[in-house]
Amino acid sequence: MTSQITFYLSRLIGSRCVDANGKVVGVLKDLIIENQTHTEDDSEPIRPRVLAFQIKHKSHITYLNAEFIHIEKKKDNYKIICDKVEHAHADVIHHALFLVDNVLDKQIVDINGRKLVRVNDVRLVAVPSGIYALAVDVGVEGLLRRIGIAKQISTVLKPFSASIPSKFFLWDDIAAVDYGHSGIKLSKTVAKLETLHPSDVADIIEDFGKHEGSRVFEALDEEHAADVLEELEPHAQVQIIESLSVEKAADVLEKMPADEVADLLEELGEEKAEQLLMEMDRESSDEVRELLEYPGHSVGSIMSTDYFVFHENTVINDVLIKLREQKPEANTIYALFVIDKSDKFLSVVTLRDLVVAPPDKRMKDIMKKKPISVFDDDDIDVLGDLVSKYNLLAVPVINKQRQLEGMVVIDDIVEDLLNKGKTK
Repeated sequence: MTSQITFYLSRLIGSRCVDANGKVVGVLKDLIIENQTHTEDDSEPIRPRVLAFQIKHKSHITYLNAEFIHIEKKKDNYKIICDKVEHAHADVIHHALFLVDNVLDKQIVDINGRKLVRVNDVRLVAVPSGIYALAVDVGVEGLLRRIGIAKQISTVLKPFSASIPSKFFLWDDIAAVDYGHSGIKLSKTVAKLETLHPSDVADIIEDFGKHEGSRVFEALDEEHAADVLEELEPHAQVQIIESLSVEKAADVLEKMPADEVADLLEELGEEKAEQLLMEMDRESSDEVRELLEYPGHSVGSIMSTDYFVFHENTVINDVLIKLREQKPEANTIYALFVIDKSDKFLSVVTLRDLVVAPPDKRMKDIMKKKPISVFDDDDIDVLGDLVSKYNLLAVPVINKQRQLEGMVVIDDIVEDLLNKGKTK
């Protein structure tokens, strides 16, 4: 036997397995590997070992211990030789991963491409110490190899100096999706998913579908999960929330802006929405309930209650210090609001004006002289004209007593206009 043989799963499946005397033991149906997602030393590569061979003889399925099996290659043919027929322990099989059943044709995440790709083949290596999985093949070449025409296509392309596209993911970049062995997904846990923009993760979750998408979502930490949930389509938001426990769902909703939560709850049944509101902390729940009371056509129904407000005599340097401490989301500081000593709305300060102003100035010195605002019970349709005419990123929302109720950011205005366009 040569010291090292690299091969593909598709080329080995269906091959005959013989014992030391050359007697046919059966036909290979699958390879069972360690369900390994990490190593003790993070610098060491993940190379799951093949633990057993699933062999079919007539109508009978057996699992043979891979420790006593080696592979020989002659030209383009592979020979599976069982030096000793020993059955693998049932516990080993139960906790392992089946390459054909659990990996082949399953979807994984391409981090660089921010999309799902399908596993077309698996690359393995046989060395004196055992047989190990190296990588999954997600390229066109793997698919053509599966259907047995890769060599023919390569021959046709050779005169044109062209080749079949190939693409591999090392085993370090994939791990079991769940403990039920339903498939595989990318990353050591979900660390690499956390590096993607929430909208990219949302697209991936939607592509996964309801079952697997929910499992990926559950693996995210609450902060990242909240950001991703905001980016999902309404129907996908509902699916995710309904797949979570009430406690888990409430924890995630508490991390979201109240207006986004209100929109989501309106898509749920009243009973489910009330359960979630009861489970959320009192402050978050009260904010959402207030928004839910507004009619659907009113400004209040899409306003955000996350905004920054300062008294007119606040020094600019103190405002900047607070913003640095809070580290707010970008859309919450499109505009900063100014109130008087009676807590009534006075005006707006843009982030640009704040940054260029002398630090010893006060908010009243740089605020807009003629601020634009809307009432919470105004019709939503007034917003489009206002942001267009005055080039606004955010519009303050006040009540009839001129007290601040919230703000509407341009993102929500555009979303509202797009939704209306879809229904026309």
